[in-house]
Amino acid sequence: MLPRVLEPEVMDTPEEASGYDAMDHAAVNRAFAADFLAVWDGANPVLDVGTGTAQIPVELCRQHPAVRVIAVDLADHMLALARVNVDRAGFADRIAVEKADAKALHFPDGHFAAVVSNSIIHHIPEPSRCLAEMHRVCRPGGVLFVRDLLRPADAAELRRLVDLHAAGANDHQRAMFAASLHAALTVAEVRDLVGRLGYPPAAVRQTTDRHWTFTTRRPIS
Repeated sequence: MLPRVLEPEVMDTPEEASGYDAMDHAAVNRAFAADFLAVWDGANPVLDVGTGTAQIPVELCRQHPAVRVIAVDLADHMLALARVNVDRAGFADRIAVEKADAKALHFPDGHFAAVVSNSIIHHIPEPSRCLAEMHRVCRPGGVLFVRDLLRPADAAELRRLVDLHAAGANDHQRAMFAASLHAALTVAEVRDLVGRLGYPPAAVRQTTDRHWTFTTRRPIS
């Protein structure tokens, strides 16, 4: 198994933000939104942790007319593009964009009916802190839906995934994707982390050739 190699926790240069936003995440974002909405009970508000340029909240609003999202990130340049994307999509009345640290969210306990996150865990040196915060701010009975990249078994598999899924990307975007794969966790590592919060290992499973997903509800008692 490849060792985990950390990448910067906060992608906060104009080049990183624009490069990320320009990558073709459309199919992945559509699948994320559809999979979350399939387990969502319609209760608001929904928190998106590590929203980046707000592509996930925009897609959620496109797919469901009633969803309301608070989208948070720590990177100022990502947030600037997020506000542009939200305004351009016409969802400023349904998506609020805020700056927040995923490891120390400023929201009270049990504030959100659902908490979602796409591809933030691999950025966090100590992911347990981020997952614990998601658990804390989700109300009892609320949905937790976290998806991220899966670290490949070896360098050959990493190269195959980059060649397959970033074939049309430029060199900088391909390098970003490769670094993210190298920084990602394995299913076993994520299962260990959520187990410390009291969740069953089966709540974490591999869902594509490059993603794991943690789907559950916070226990009511």
